Amino acid sequence: MLTETFSLPDPTPSYTGASHAQTNLDSAIERAGTQLLGLQNEEGYWVFELEADCTIPAEYILMMHYMDEIDPALQVKIANFLRSQQCVDGSYPLYTGGSGDISCTVKSYYAMKMAGDAIDAAHMVKAREWILNQGGAAKANVLTRCALAMFEQIPWRGVPFIPVEIMLLPKWFPFHPDKVSYWSRTVMVPLFILCTYKVKARNPHKIGIAELFVTPPDQERHYFSHVKTPLGKAILALDRMGRLLEPLIPGFIRRKATAKARDWFMERLNGYDGLGAIFTAMVNAYEAMDCLGIPADNEQRRIAKAAIERLLVVKEDTAYCQPCVSPIWDTALVALTLQEADLRQRDLHTRQALKSALHWLAGKQLKDEPGDWRIQRPDLQGGGWAFQFGNSYYPDVDDTAVAAHALIQANDRQFAGNIERAGIWIAGMQSGNGGYGAFDADNTCHYLNHIPFADHGALIDPPTADVSGRCIMLLGKLVNQHPEYRAVIDNCVDYLRKEQETDGCWFGRWGTNYIYGTWSVLTGFETAGIPKHDPCIRKAVIWLKSKQRADGGWGEDNYSYYDSRIRGQFHISTAFHTALALLALLSAGEADCPEVQSGVKYLLENQQADGFWNDESFNAPGFPKVFYLKYHGYDKFFPLWALGRYRNECLPEHLNPVLKNSLSKD
Repeated sequence: MLTETFSLPDPTPSYTGASHAQTNLDSAIERAGTQLLGLQNEEGYWVFELEADCTIPAEYILMMHYMDEIDPALQVKIANFLRSQQCVDGSYPLYTGGSGDISCTVKSYYAMKMAGDAIDAAHMVKAREWILNQGGAAKANVLTRCALAMFEQIPWRGVPFIPVEIMLLPKWFPFHPDKVSYWSRTVMVPLFILCTYKVKARNPHKIGIAELFVTPPDQERHYFSHVKTPLGKAILALDRMGRLLEPLIPGFIRRKATAKARDWFMERLNGYDGLGAIFTAMVNAYEAMDCLGIPADNEQRRIAKAAIERLLVVKEDTAYCQPCVSPIWDTALVALTLQEADLRQRDLHTRQALKSALHWLAGKQLKDEPGDWRIQRPDLQGGGWAFQFGNSYYPDVDDTAVAAHALIQANDRQFAGNIERAGIWIAGMQSGNGGYGAFDADNTCHYLNHIPFADHGALIDPPTADVSGRCIMLLGKLVNQHPEYRAVIDNCVDYLRKEQETDGCWFGRWGTNYIYGTWSVLTGFETAGIPKHDPCIRKAVIWLKSKQRADGGWGEDNYSYYDSRIRGQFHISTAFHTALALLALLSAGEADCPEVQSGVKYLLENQQADGFWNDESFNAPGFPKVFYLKYHGYDKFFPLWALGRYRNECLPEHLNPVLKNSLSKD
């Protein structure tokens, strides 16, 4: 919370002081913009590293040993990376500064052992002791236990019974692949094959981790101790019954189900971008192809392997694997940033960069391609963008909103068709409650999060406030030309009013956390035409101001996903959260308030010599509580976006004297 006392804005600042202050702000914006332009790919896009926890790089080593396709040099670099990320207590967290996670630590230990680390090495001893103190590897999550079963480290009864015959269930059945999220669907379908046929990893060096179990795996009887709900326990009973009845499944039924699962994921292999363009689904598909006897020299199998390899970030001494890549998201957000930063300057280099970026984005729009979203909206024409370079089956409304928004702001008639399609698609993807999920409409079978497989609690893709806010951000730009969107916007606003927390903030599903969610909604409210004096907005403004730190910045801990009492709080300020808070407050009409000016001061004082900022913390959940991400671009473009908008709204006419003095320091 801001503790300093600030003067009220001076309506008539001295020309010299304001000019000097603006010059310093201009210089900061120019340095950040120049650096950002230098990172643009010659094809027109931006893509920054997308880092997850050590689970993904550990799984890469496991995959190499599963397939007996070990790259020794790469393995050394990944192992170096894993060792560098270990906490003092021996554990591996899900995000920088977080507490240890049992599943991540088990996989990291196993990967390092596969890479040749001796079990009596200090870091291995510490990891092992930590794992045993948590109850041992039997306490790992479902996906980790699936991997351990494939490596013959636990019996198959230690994982949920997910027979491939699930593919034959009717759509009305309580569980069906169409009822879960895209990421769950793409991970599960090839996994059905792997689990049904109880595949065995090649594991050429026969490396095991028996030392990580408190009770010998064959004697362990509590693999599902995490299942607490009546529904979960009922499904566990059905699970046991299914295992008993499995031998009675006719062979022709199993073959039919296997063929359907094979055809499903092979149809969606997605070339060099991979199944679902996400690591876990891609690995499952690659291993399932091997299980099904598709030869190593088969073109689709070779491409599937190459798609996984493209996720690697290889440096001189270390390497890690990304969960996916984010070029559409990065490019669209950078375009919005540069449009704001260049609003006054009209710099030729920036104009050319934006022209190239927007043409690249326009070319990535999806139109009439098949997509799983059509299951819920069969009569809706396509018009979305995906998150990755290519993911035609799975566009999302979030990327679509920011990409189309950038095209609108270009004010170029050549993009009229792209914008028209995007608006129609987003309006049509609204869920029944007025909100928006990311990839599917009405993906709201919440009971599925209670089945034993769903111990991550993210099996579905229900509407969320942050995504919904960005959808009305776009539709608000189009409603004058399309009055039919007004009802869509109004329904979404009603949904967002209901979703507002009692203290005034909104939850952030796809970015950390309540600061991100509140920014998303307030920017949506602004373009949707919600008055600045609206009680929802005023309540959000009060909340944001109350979370400002003494140094003028904002920060939020990923632990707020576990404990909402600390929402909007962190032990440090970050450039990312400070920028979000500033953009939110500016959207709410708070340009002249001292909190905004102090936030700008924080960003200027913490800009690095190279023009960027440097946040160490992870800044988004993949799945809250179980999987987190660090978008390496967020601390590069969001602060520039905030400074650019502040300059466009506030300088030189309404510069606060306190900020003026700070900015004028030599």
